[in-house]
Amino acid sequence: MAMLDDHDAEELTFLRDEVKRLRRTLNELAPPLDMLLKRRGFRVYKKEPPDDLLVPDEPFRDGFYTGLHKYSFRLFLRDVIKHQDRFTLEEVTRYSTARVIRTYINYLRDIRMIKEGAAGYTLSHRPITSFGPTLEWYVAELLRREFGAEALWGVKFRRPNVGGDYDVLAKLDGSLLYVEVKSSPPKQVTDSEVTAFLDRVQDLSPELSVFLMDTELRMKDKLVPMFEQALAKRSSDPPAVVRIERELFHIQDRIFIVNAKESISRNLERAISRARVAR
Repeated sequence: MAMLDDHDAEELTFLRDEVKRLRRTLNELAPPLDMLLKRRGFRVYKKEPPDDLLVPDEPFRDGFYTGLHKYSFRLFLRDVIKHQDRFTLEEVTRYSTARVIRTYINYLRDIRMIKEGAAGYTLSHRPITSFGPTLEWYVAELLRREFGAEALWGVKFRRPNVGGDYDVLAKLDGSLLYVEVKSSPPKQVTDSEVTAFLDRVQDLSPELSVFLMDTELRMKDKLVPMFEQALAKRSSDPPAVVRIERELFHIQDRIFIVNAKESISRNLERAISRARVAR
């Protein structure tokens, strides 16, 4: 593939910025997110709970958000949560080199998210039970910053039949987007979680839904068969789970199964673009 020269790179950056601007304009003209939900009979009961969120104070959030683009940084944060009462460099160096992890530790110390003591490091605000809410916050921020969307995370509704949390909801170009965010590897996802996701999709009826796994592992081996089995239980003629590329799959260009290989942003963009073309 030919390399972009400086002019082409500048033009590509301009076009991307223009798309973001146009999306923000469309979002301003379209009904707000709460109105899109109200039209479907949904009213937000709870949203964005702060208690389990591993995010720094406001002055440091831009840098932290940028850091979360890196898969290695997200894996590191999971280990920090696992050893939050006390950890050493060696205990959080499973997925990167000691040099990289030392940089991450120094960064968290500088933004006051961890404290250093004689026996190691501790998380400043404890307890944090899971990386899940932080990942939901990141995906919502990504949709706001990179796609010009209005977004909420950690949303709960009072529904008579279908319950559970809606990890991320967004208004994108006047359409409703629902993202189920999983921070665990595919082997830890259960049949009931896939079924619950499909139940929520059916109940909410968003224009676009994404089942996002924060992993670079294969999706075809376990997760795709789980979706195929769940769909087969719902219909005698179930829709196919079709590969788009690598570990990205779609169901009728409306439901997407994606992982974090390359980047979460890139894979969400791929799903959003394909769904728009299909409509």
